[in-house]
Amino acid sequence: MALLIAGERSGVGKTTITLAMLAFLRSQNYKVQSFKVGPDYIDPMFHAAITGSPCYNLDPILTSLDYVKDSFARRSQAKEMAIVEGVMGLFDGVQNDNVLDYGSSAHIARILNLPVVLVLDCAKISTSVAAIAQGYRDFDPNVKIVGVILNRVKSERHKEFLQLALDSISMPILGILPMEDRLLLPERHLGLVPIAEMDNLTDFSQMAAQIVANHLDWSKLFPLLKLEAKNYSSPVNEPIASVKIALAQDKSFSFYYGDQLEILQELGAQLIRWSPLEDPDLPKDCQGMIFGGGFPEVFAEGLSANLSARSAVFKNIKNGMPTYAECGGLMYLGQKLTDHQGQSWDMVGSIATQSKMTKSLTLGYKQALVLRDTQLFKKGEKLIGHEFHYSKTDGILTNPLFKISRYSSKQEKQWQDEGYHLYNLHASYLHLHFAQNNSLAARFLRCCLDFSPKNH
Repeated sequence: MALLIAGERSGVGKTTITLAMLAFLRSQNYKVQSFKVGPDYIDPMFHAAITGSPCYNLDPILTSLDYVKDSFARRSQAKEMAIVEGVMGLFDGVQNDNVLDYGSSAHIARILNLPVVLVLDCAKISTSVAAIAQGYRDFDPNVKIVGVILNRVKSERHKEFLQLALDSISMPILGILPMEDRLLLPERHLGLVPIAEMDNLTDFSQMAAQIVANHLDWSKLFPLLKLEAKNYSSPVNEPIASVKIALAQDKSFSFYYGDQLEILQELGAQLIRWSPLEDPDLPKDCQGMIFGGGFPEVFAEGLSANLSARSAVFKNIKNGMPTYAECGGLMYLGQKLTDHQGQSWDMVGSIATQSKMTKSLTLGYKQALVLRDTQLFKKGEKLIGHEFHYSKTDGILTNPLFKISRYSSKQEKQWQDEGYHLYNLHASYLHLHFAQNNSLAARFLRCCLDFSPKNH
């Protein structure tokens, strides 16, 4: 068994409570595996930093139902306990295949048969908590809500009102957390400030572990968290060949799915991490480059100042080195980036576009139709990705890579051009998961094999 920590809505504290629980379990020397529902990159970074193991996303929209089941079983088998952090509100998903809440925390709980603990923000309610809890419990009898954790409880009298109300509907209380500012983590425009920019995570982990040690009912939680010992084997990708890939990974580029990188490694990729912020050149003898998403807008001045790195990237792209870039990577490979303060910075210049930060958020799953054959994609292929950014690029795409539209089960769709392809470079705002189409990773590595760094 494992436990899914869900929220009545976003912002109730499920992430900090999940992190605190992981920190407590690690302090007790348990081998714990964590998962995150949905496409988020930042929360899993915190999970991984606390547990010492990669956190894996469970997202059937970006991957598939079978992949979610396989990933959960495979990654849990060597662990003693597992926690799944939910996304948004418990039933918030998309409509697909006659499932009203496809991809939601509730959907994941159903397909993996996981008990759910509901986190309730009690700062501005008392007796009404019972109506909320009962509504969530009764909405879908196939979702097993085994109890609630009450967050931001103001006083002993407040606690008494909450307990009496929940006793009236026979809802177990698995924890009562007081108003505690120390459990708040710093945030900015895309959510939590990433782990790479924090220098006090150890202090936070120790403090958070102590708080939940005293305020959660572990006698009831431990049986729900413990995993049954199972032997599980799943197919592993056959290696293609050893290929050296320069993976941009630092404070400015950090959005990578753990299993996305593992898929590449299983196929033979040697992922050599380097920093476009600090390293003067690319790793020696690399045969391909990957630029994930992240926060180039926050570190634009430093990225621009590293002229030697920008020049090396530009030269290798022009010489045909296979390169894959998503969102922040696209912004870095363009000509200029205008930050939140309105200051413009020179970037690599491989793509004839400029990116600018805006106050408008682009968020959600997108359907993509591939418009032409490339080294990575085949014309007519249909993909599903995710976008999450406050920037936009200028200019008109004269030869776009995709047509994209909001992910929807409805037939009426508004399509727009997206994505760049030149030389052996593929770049777009779209975040894709290679598990959706295993041939994508294989195609990229085969393209890298054809590139000889000694000849360029």
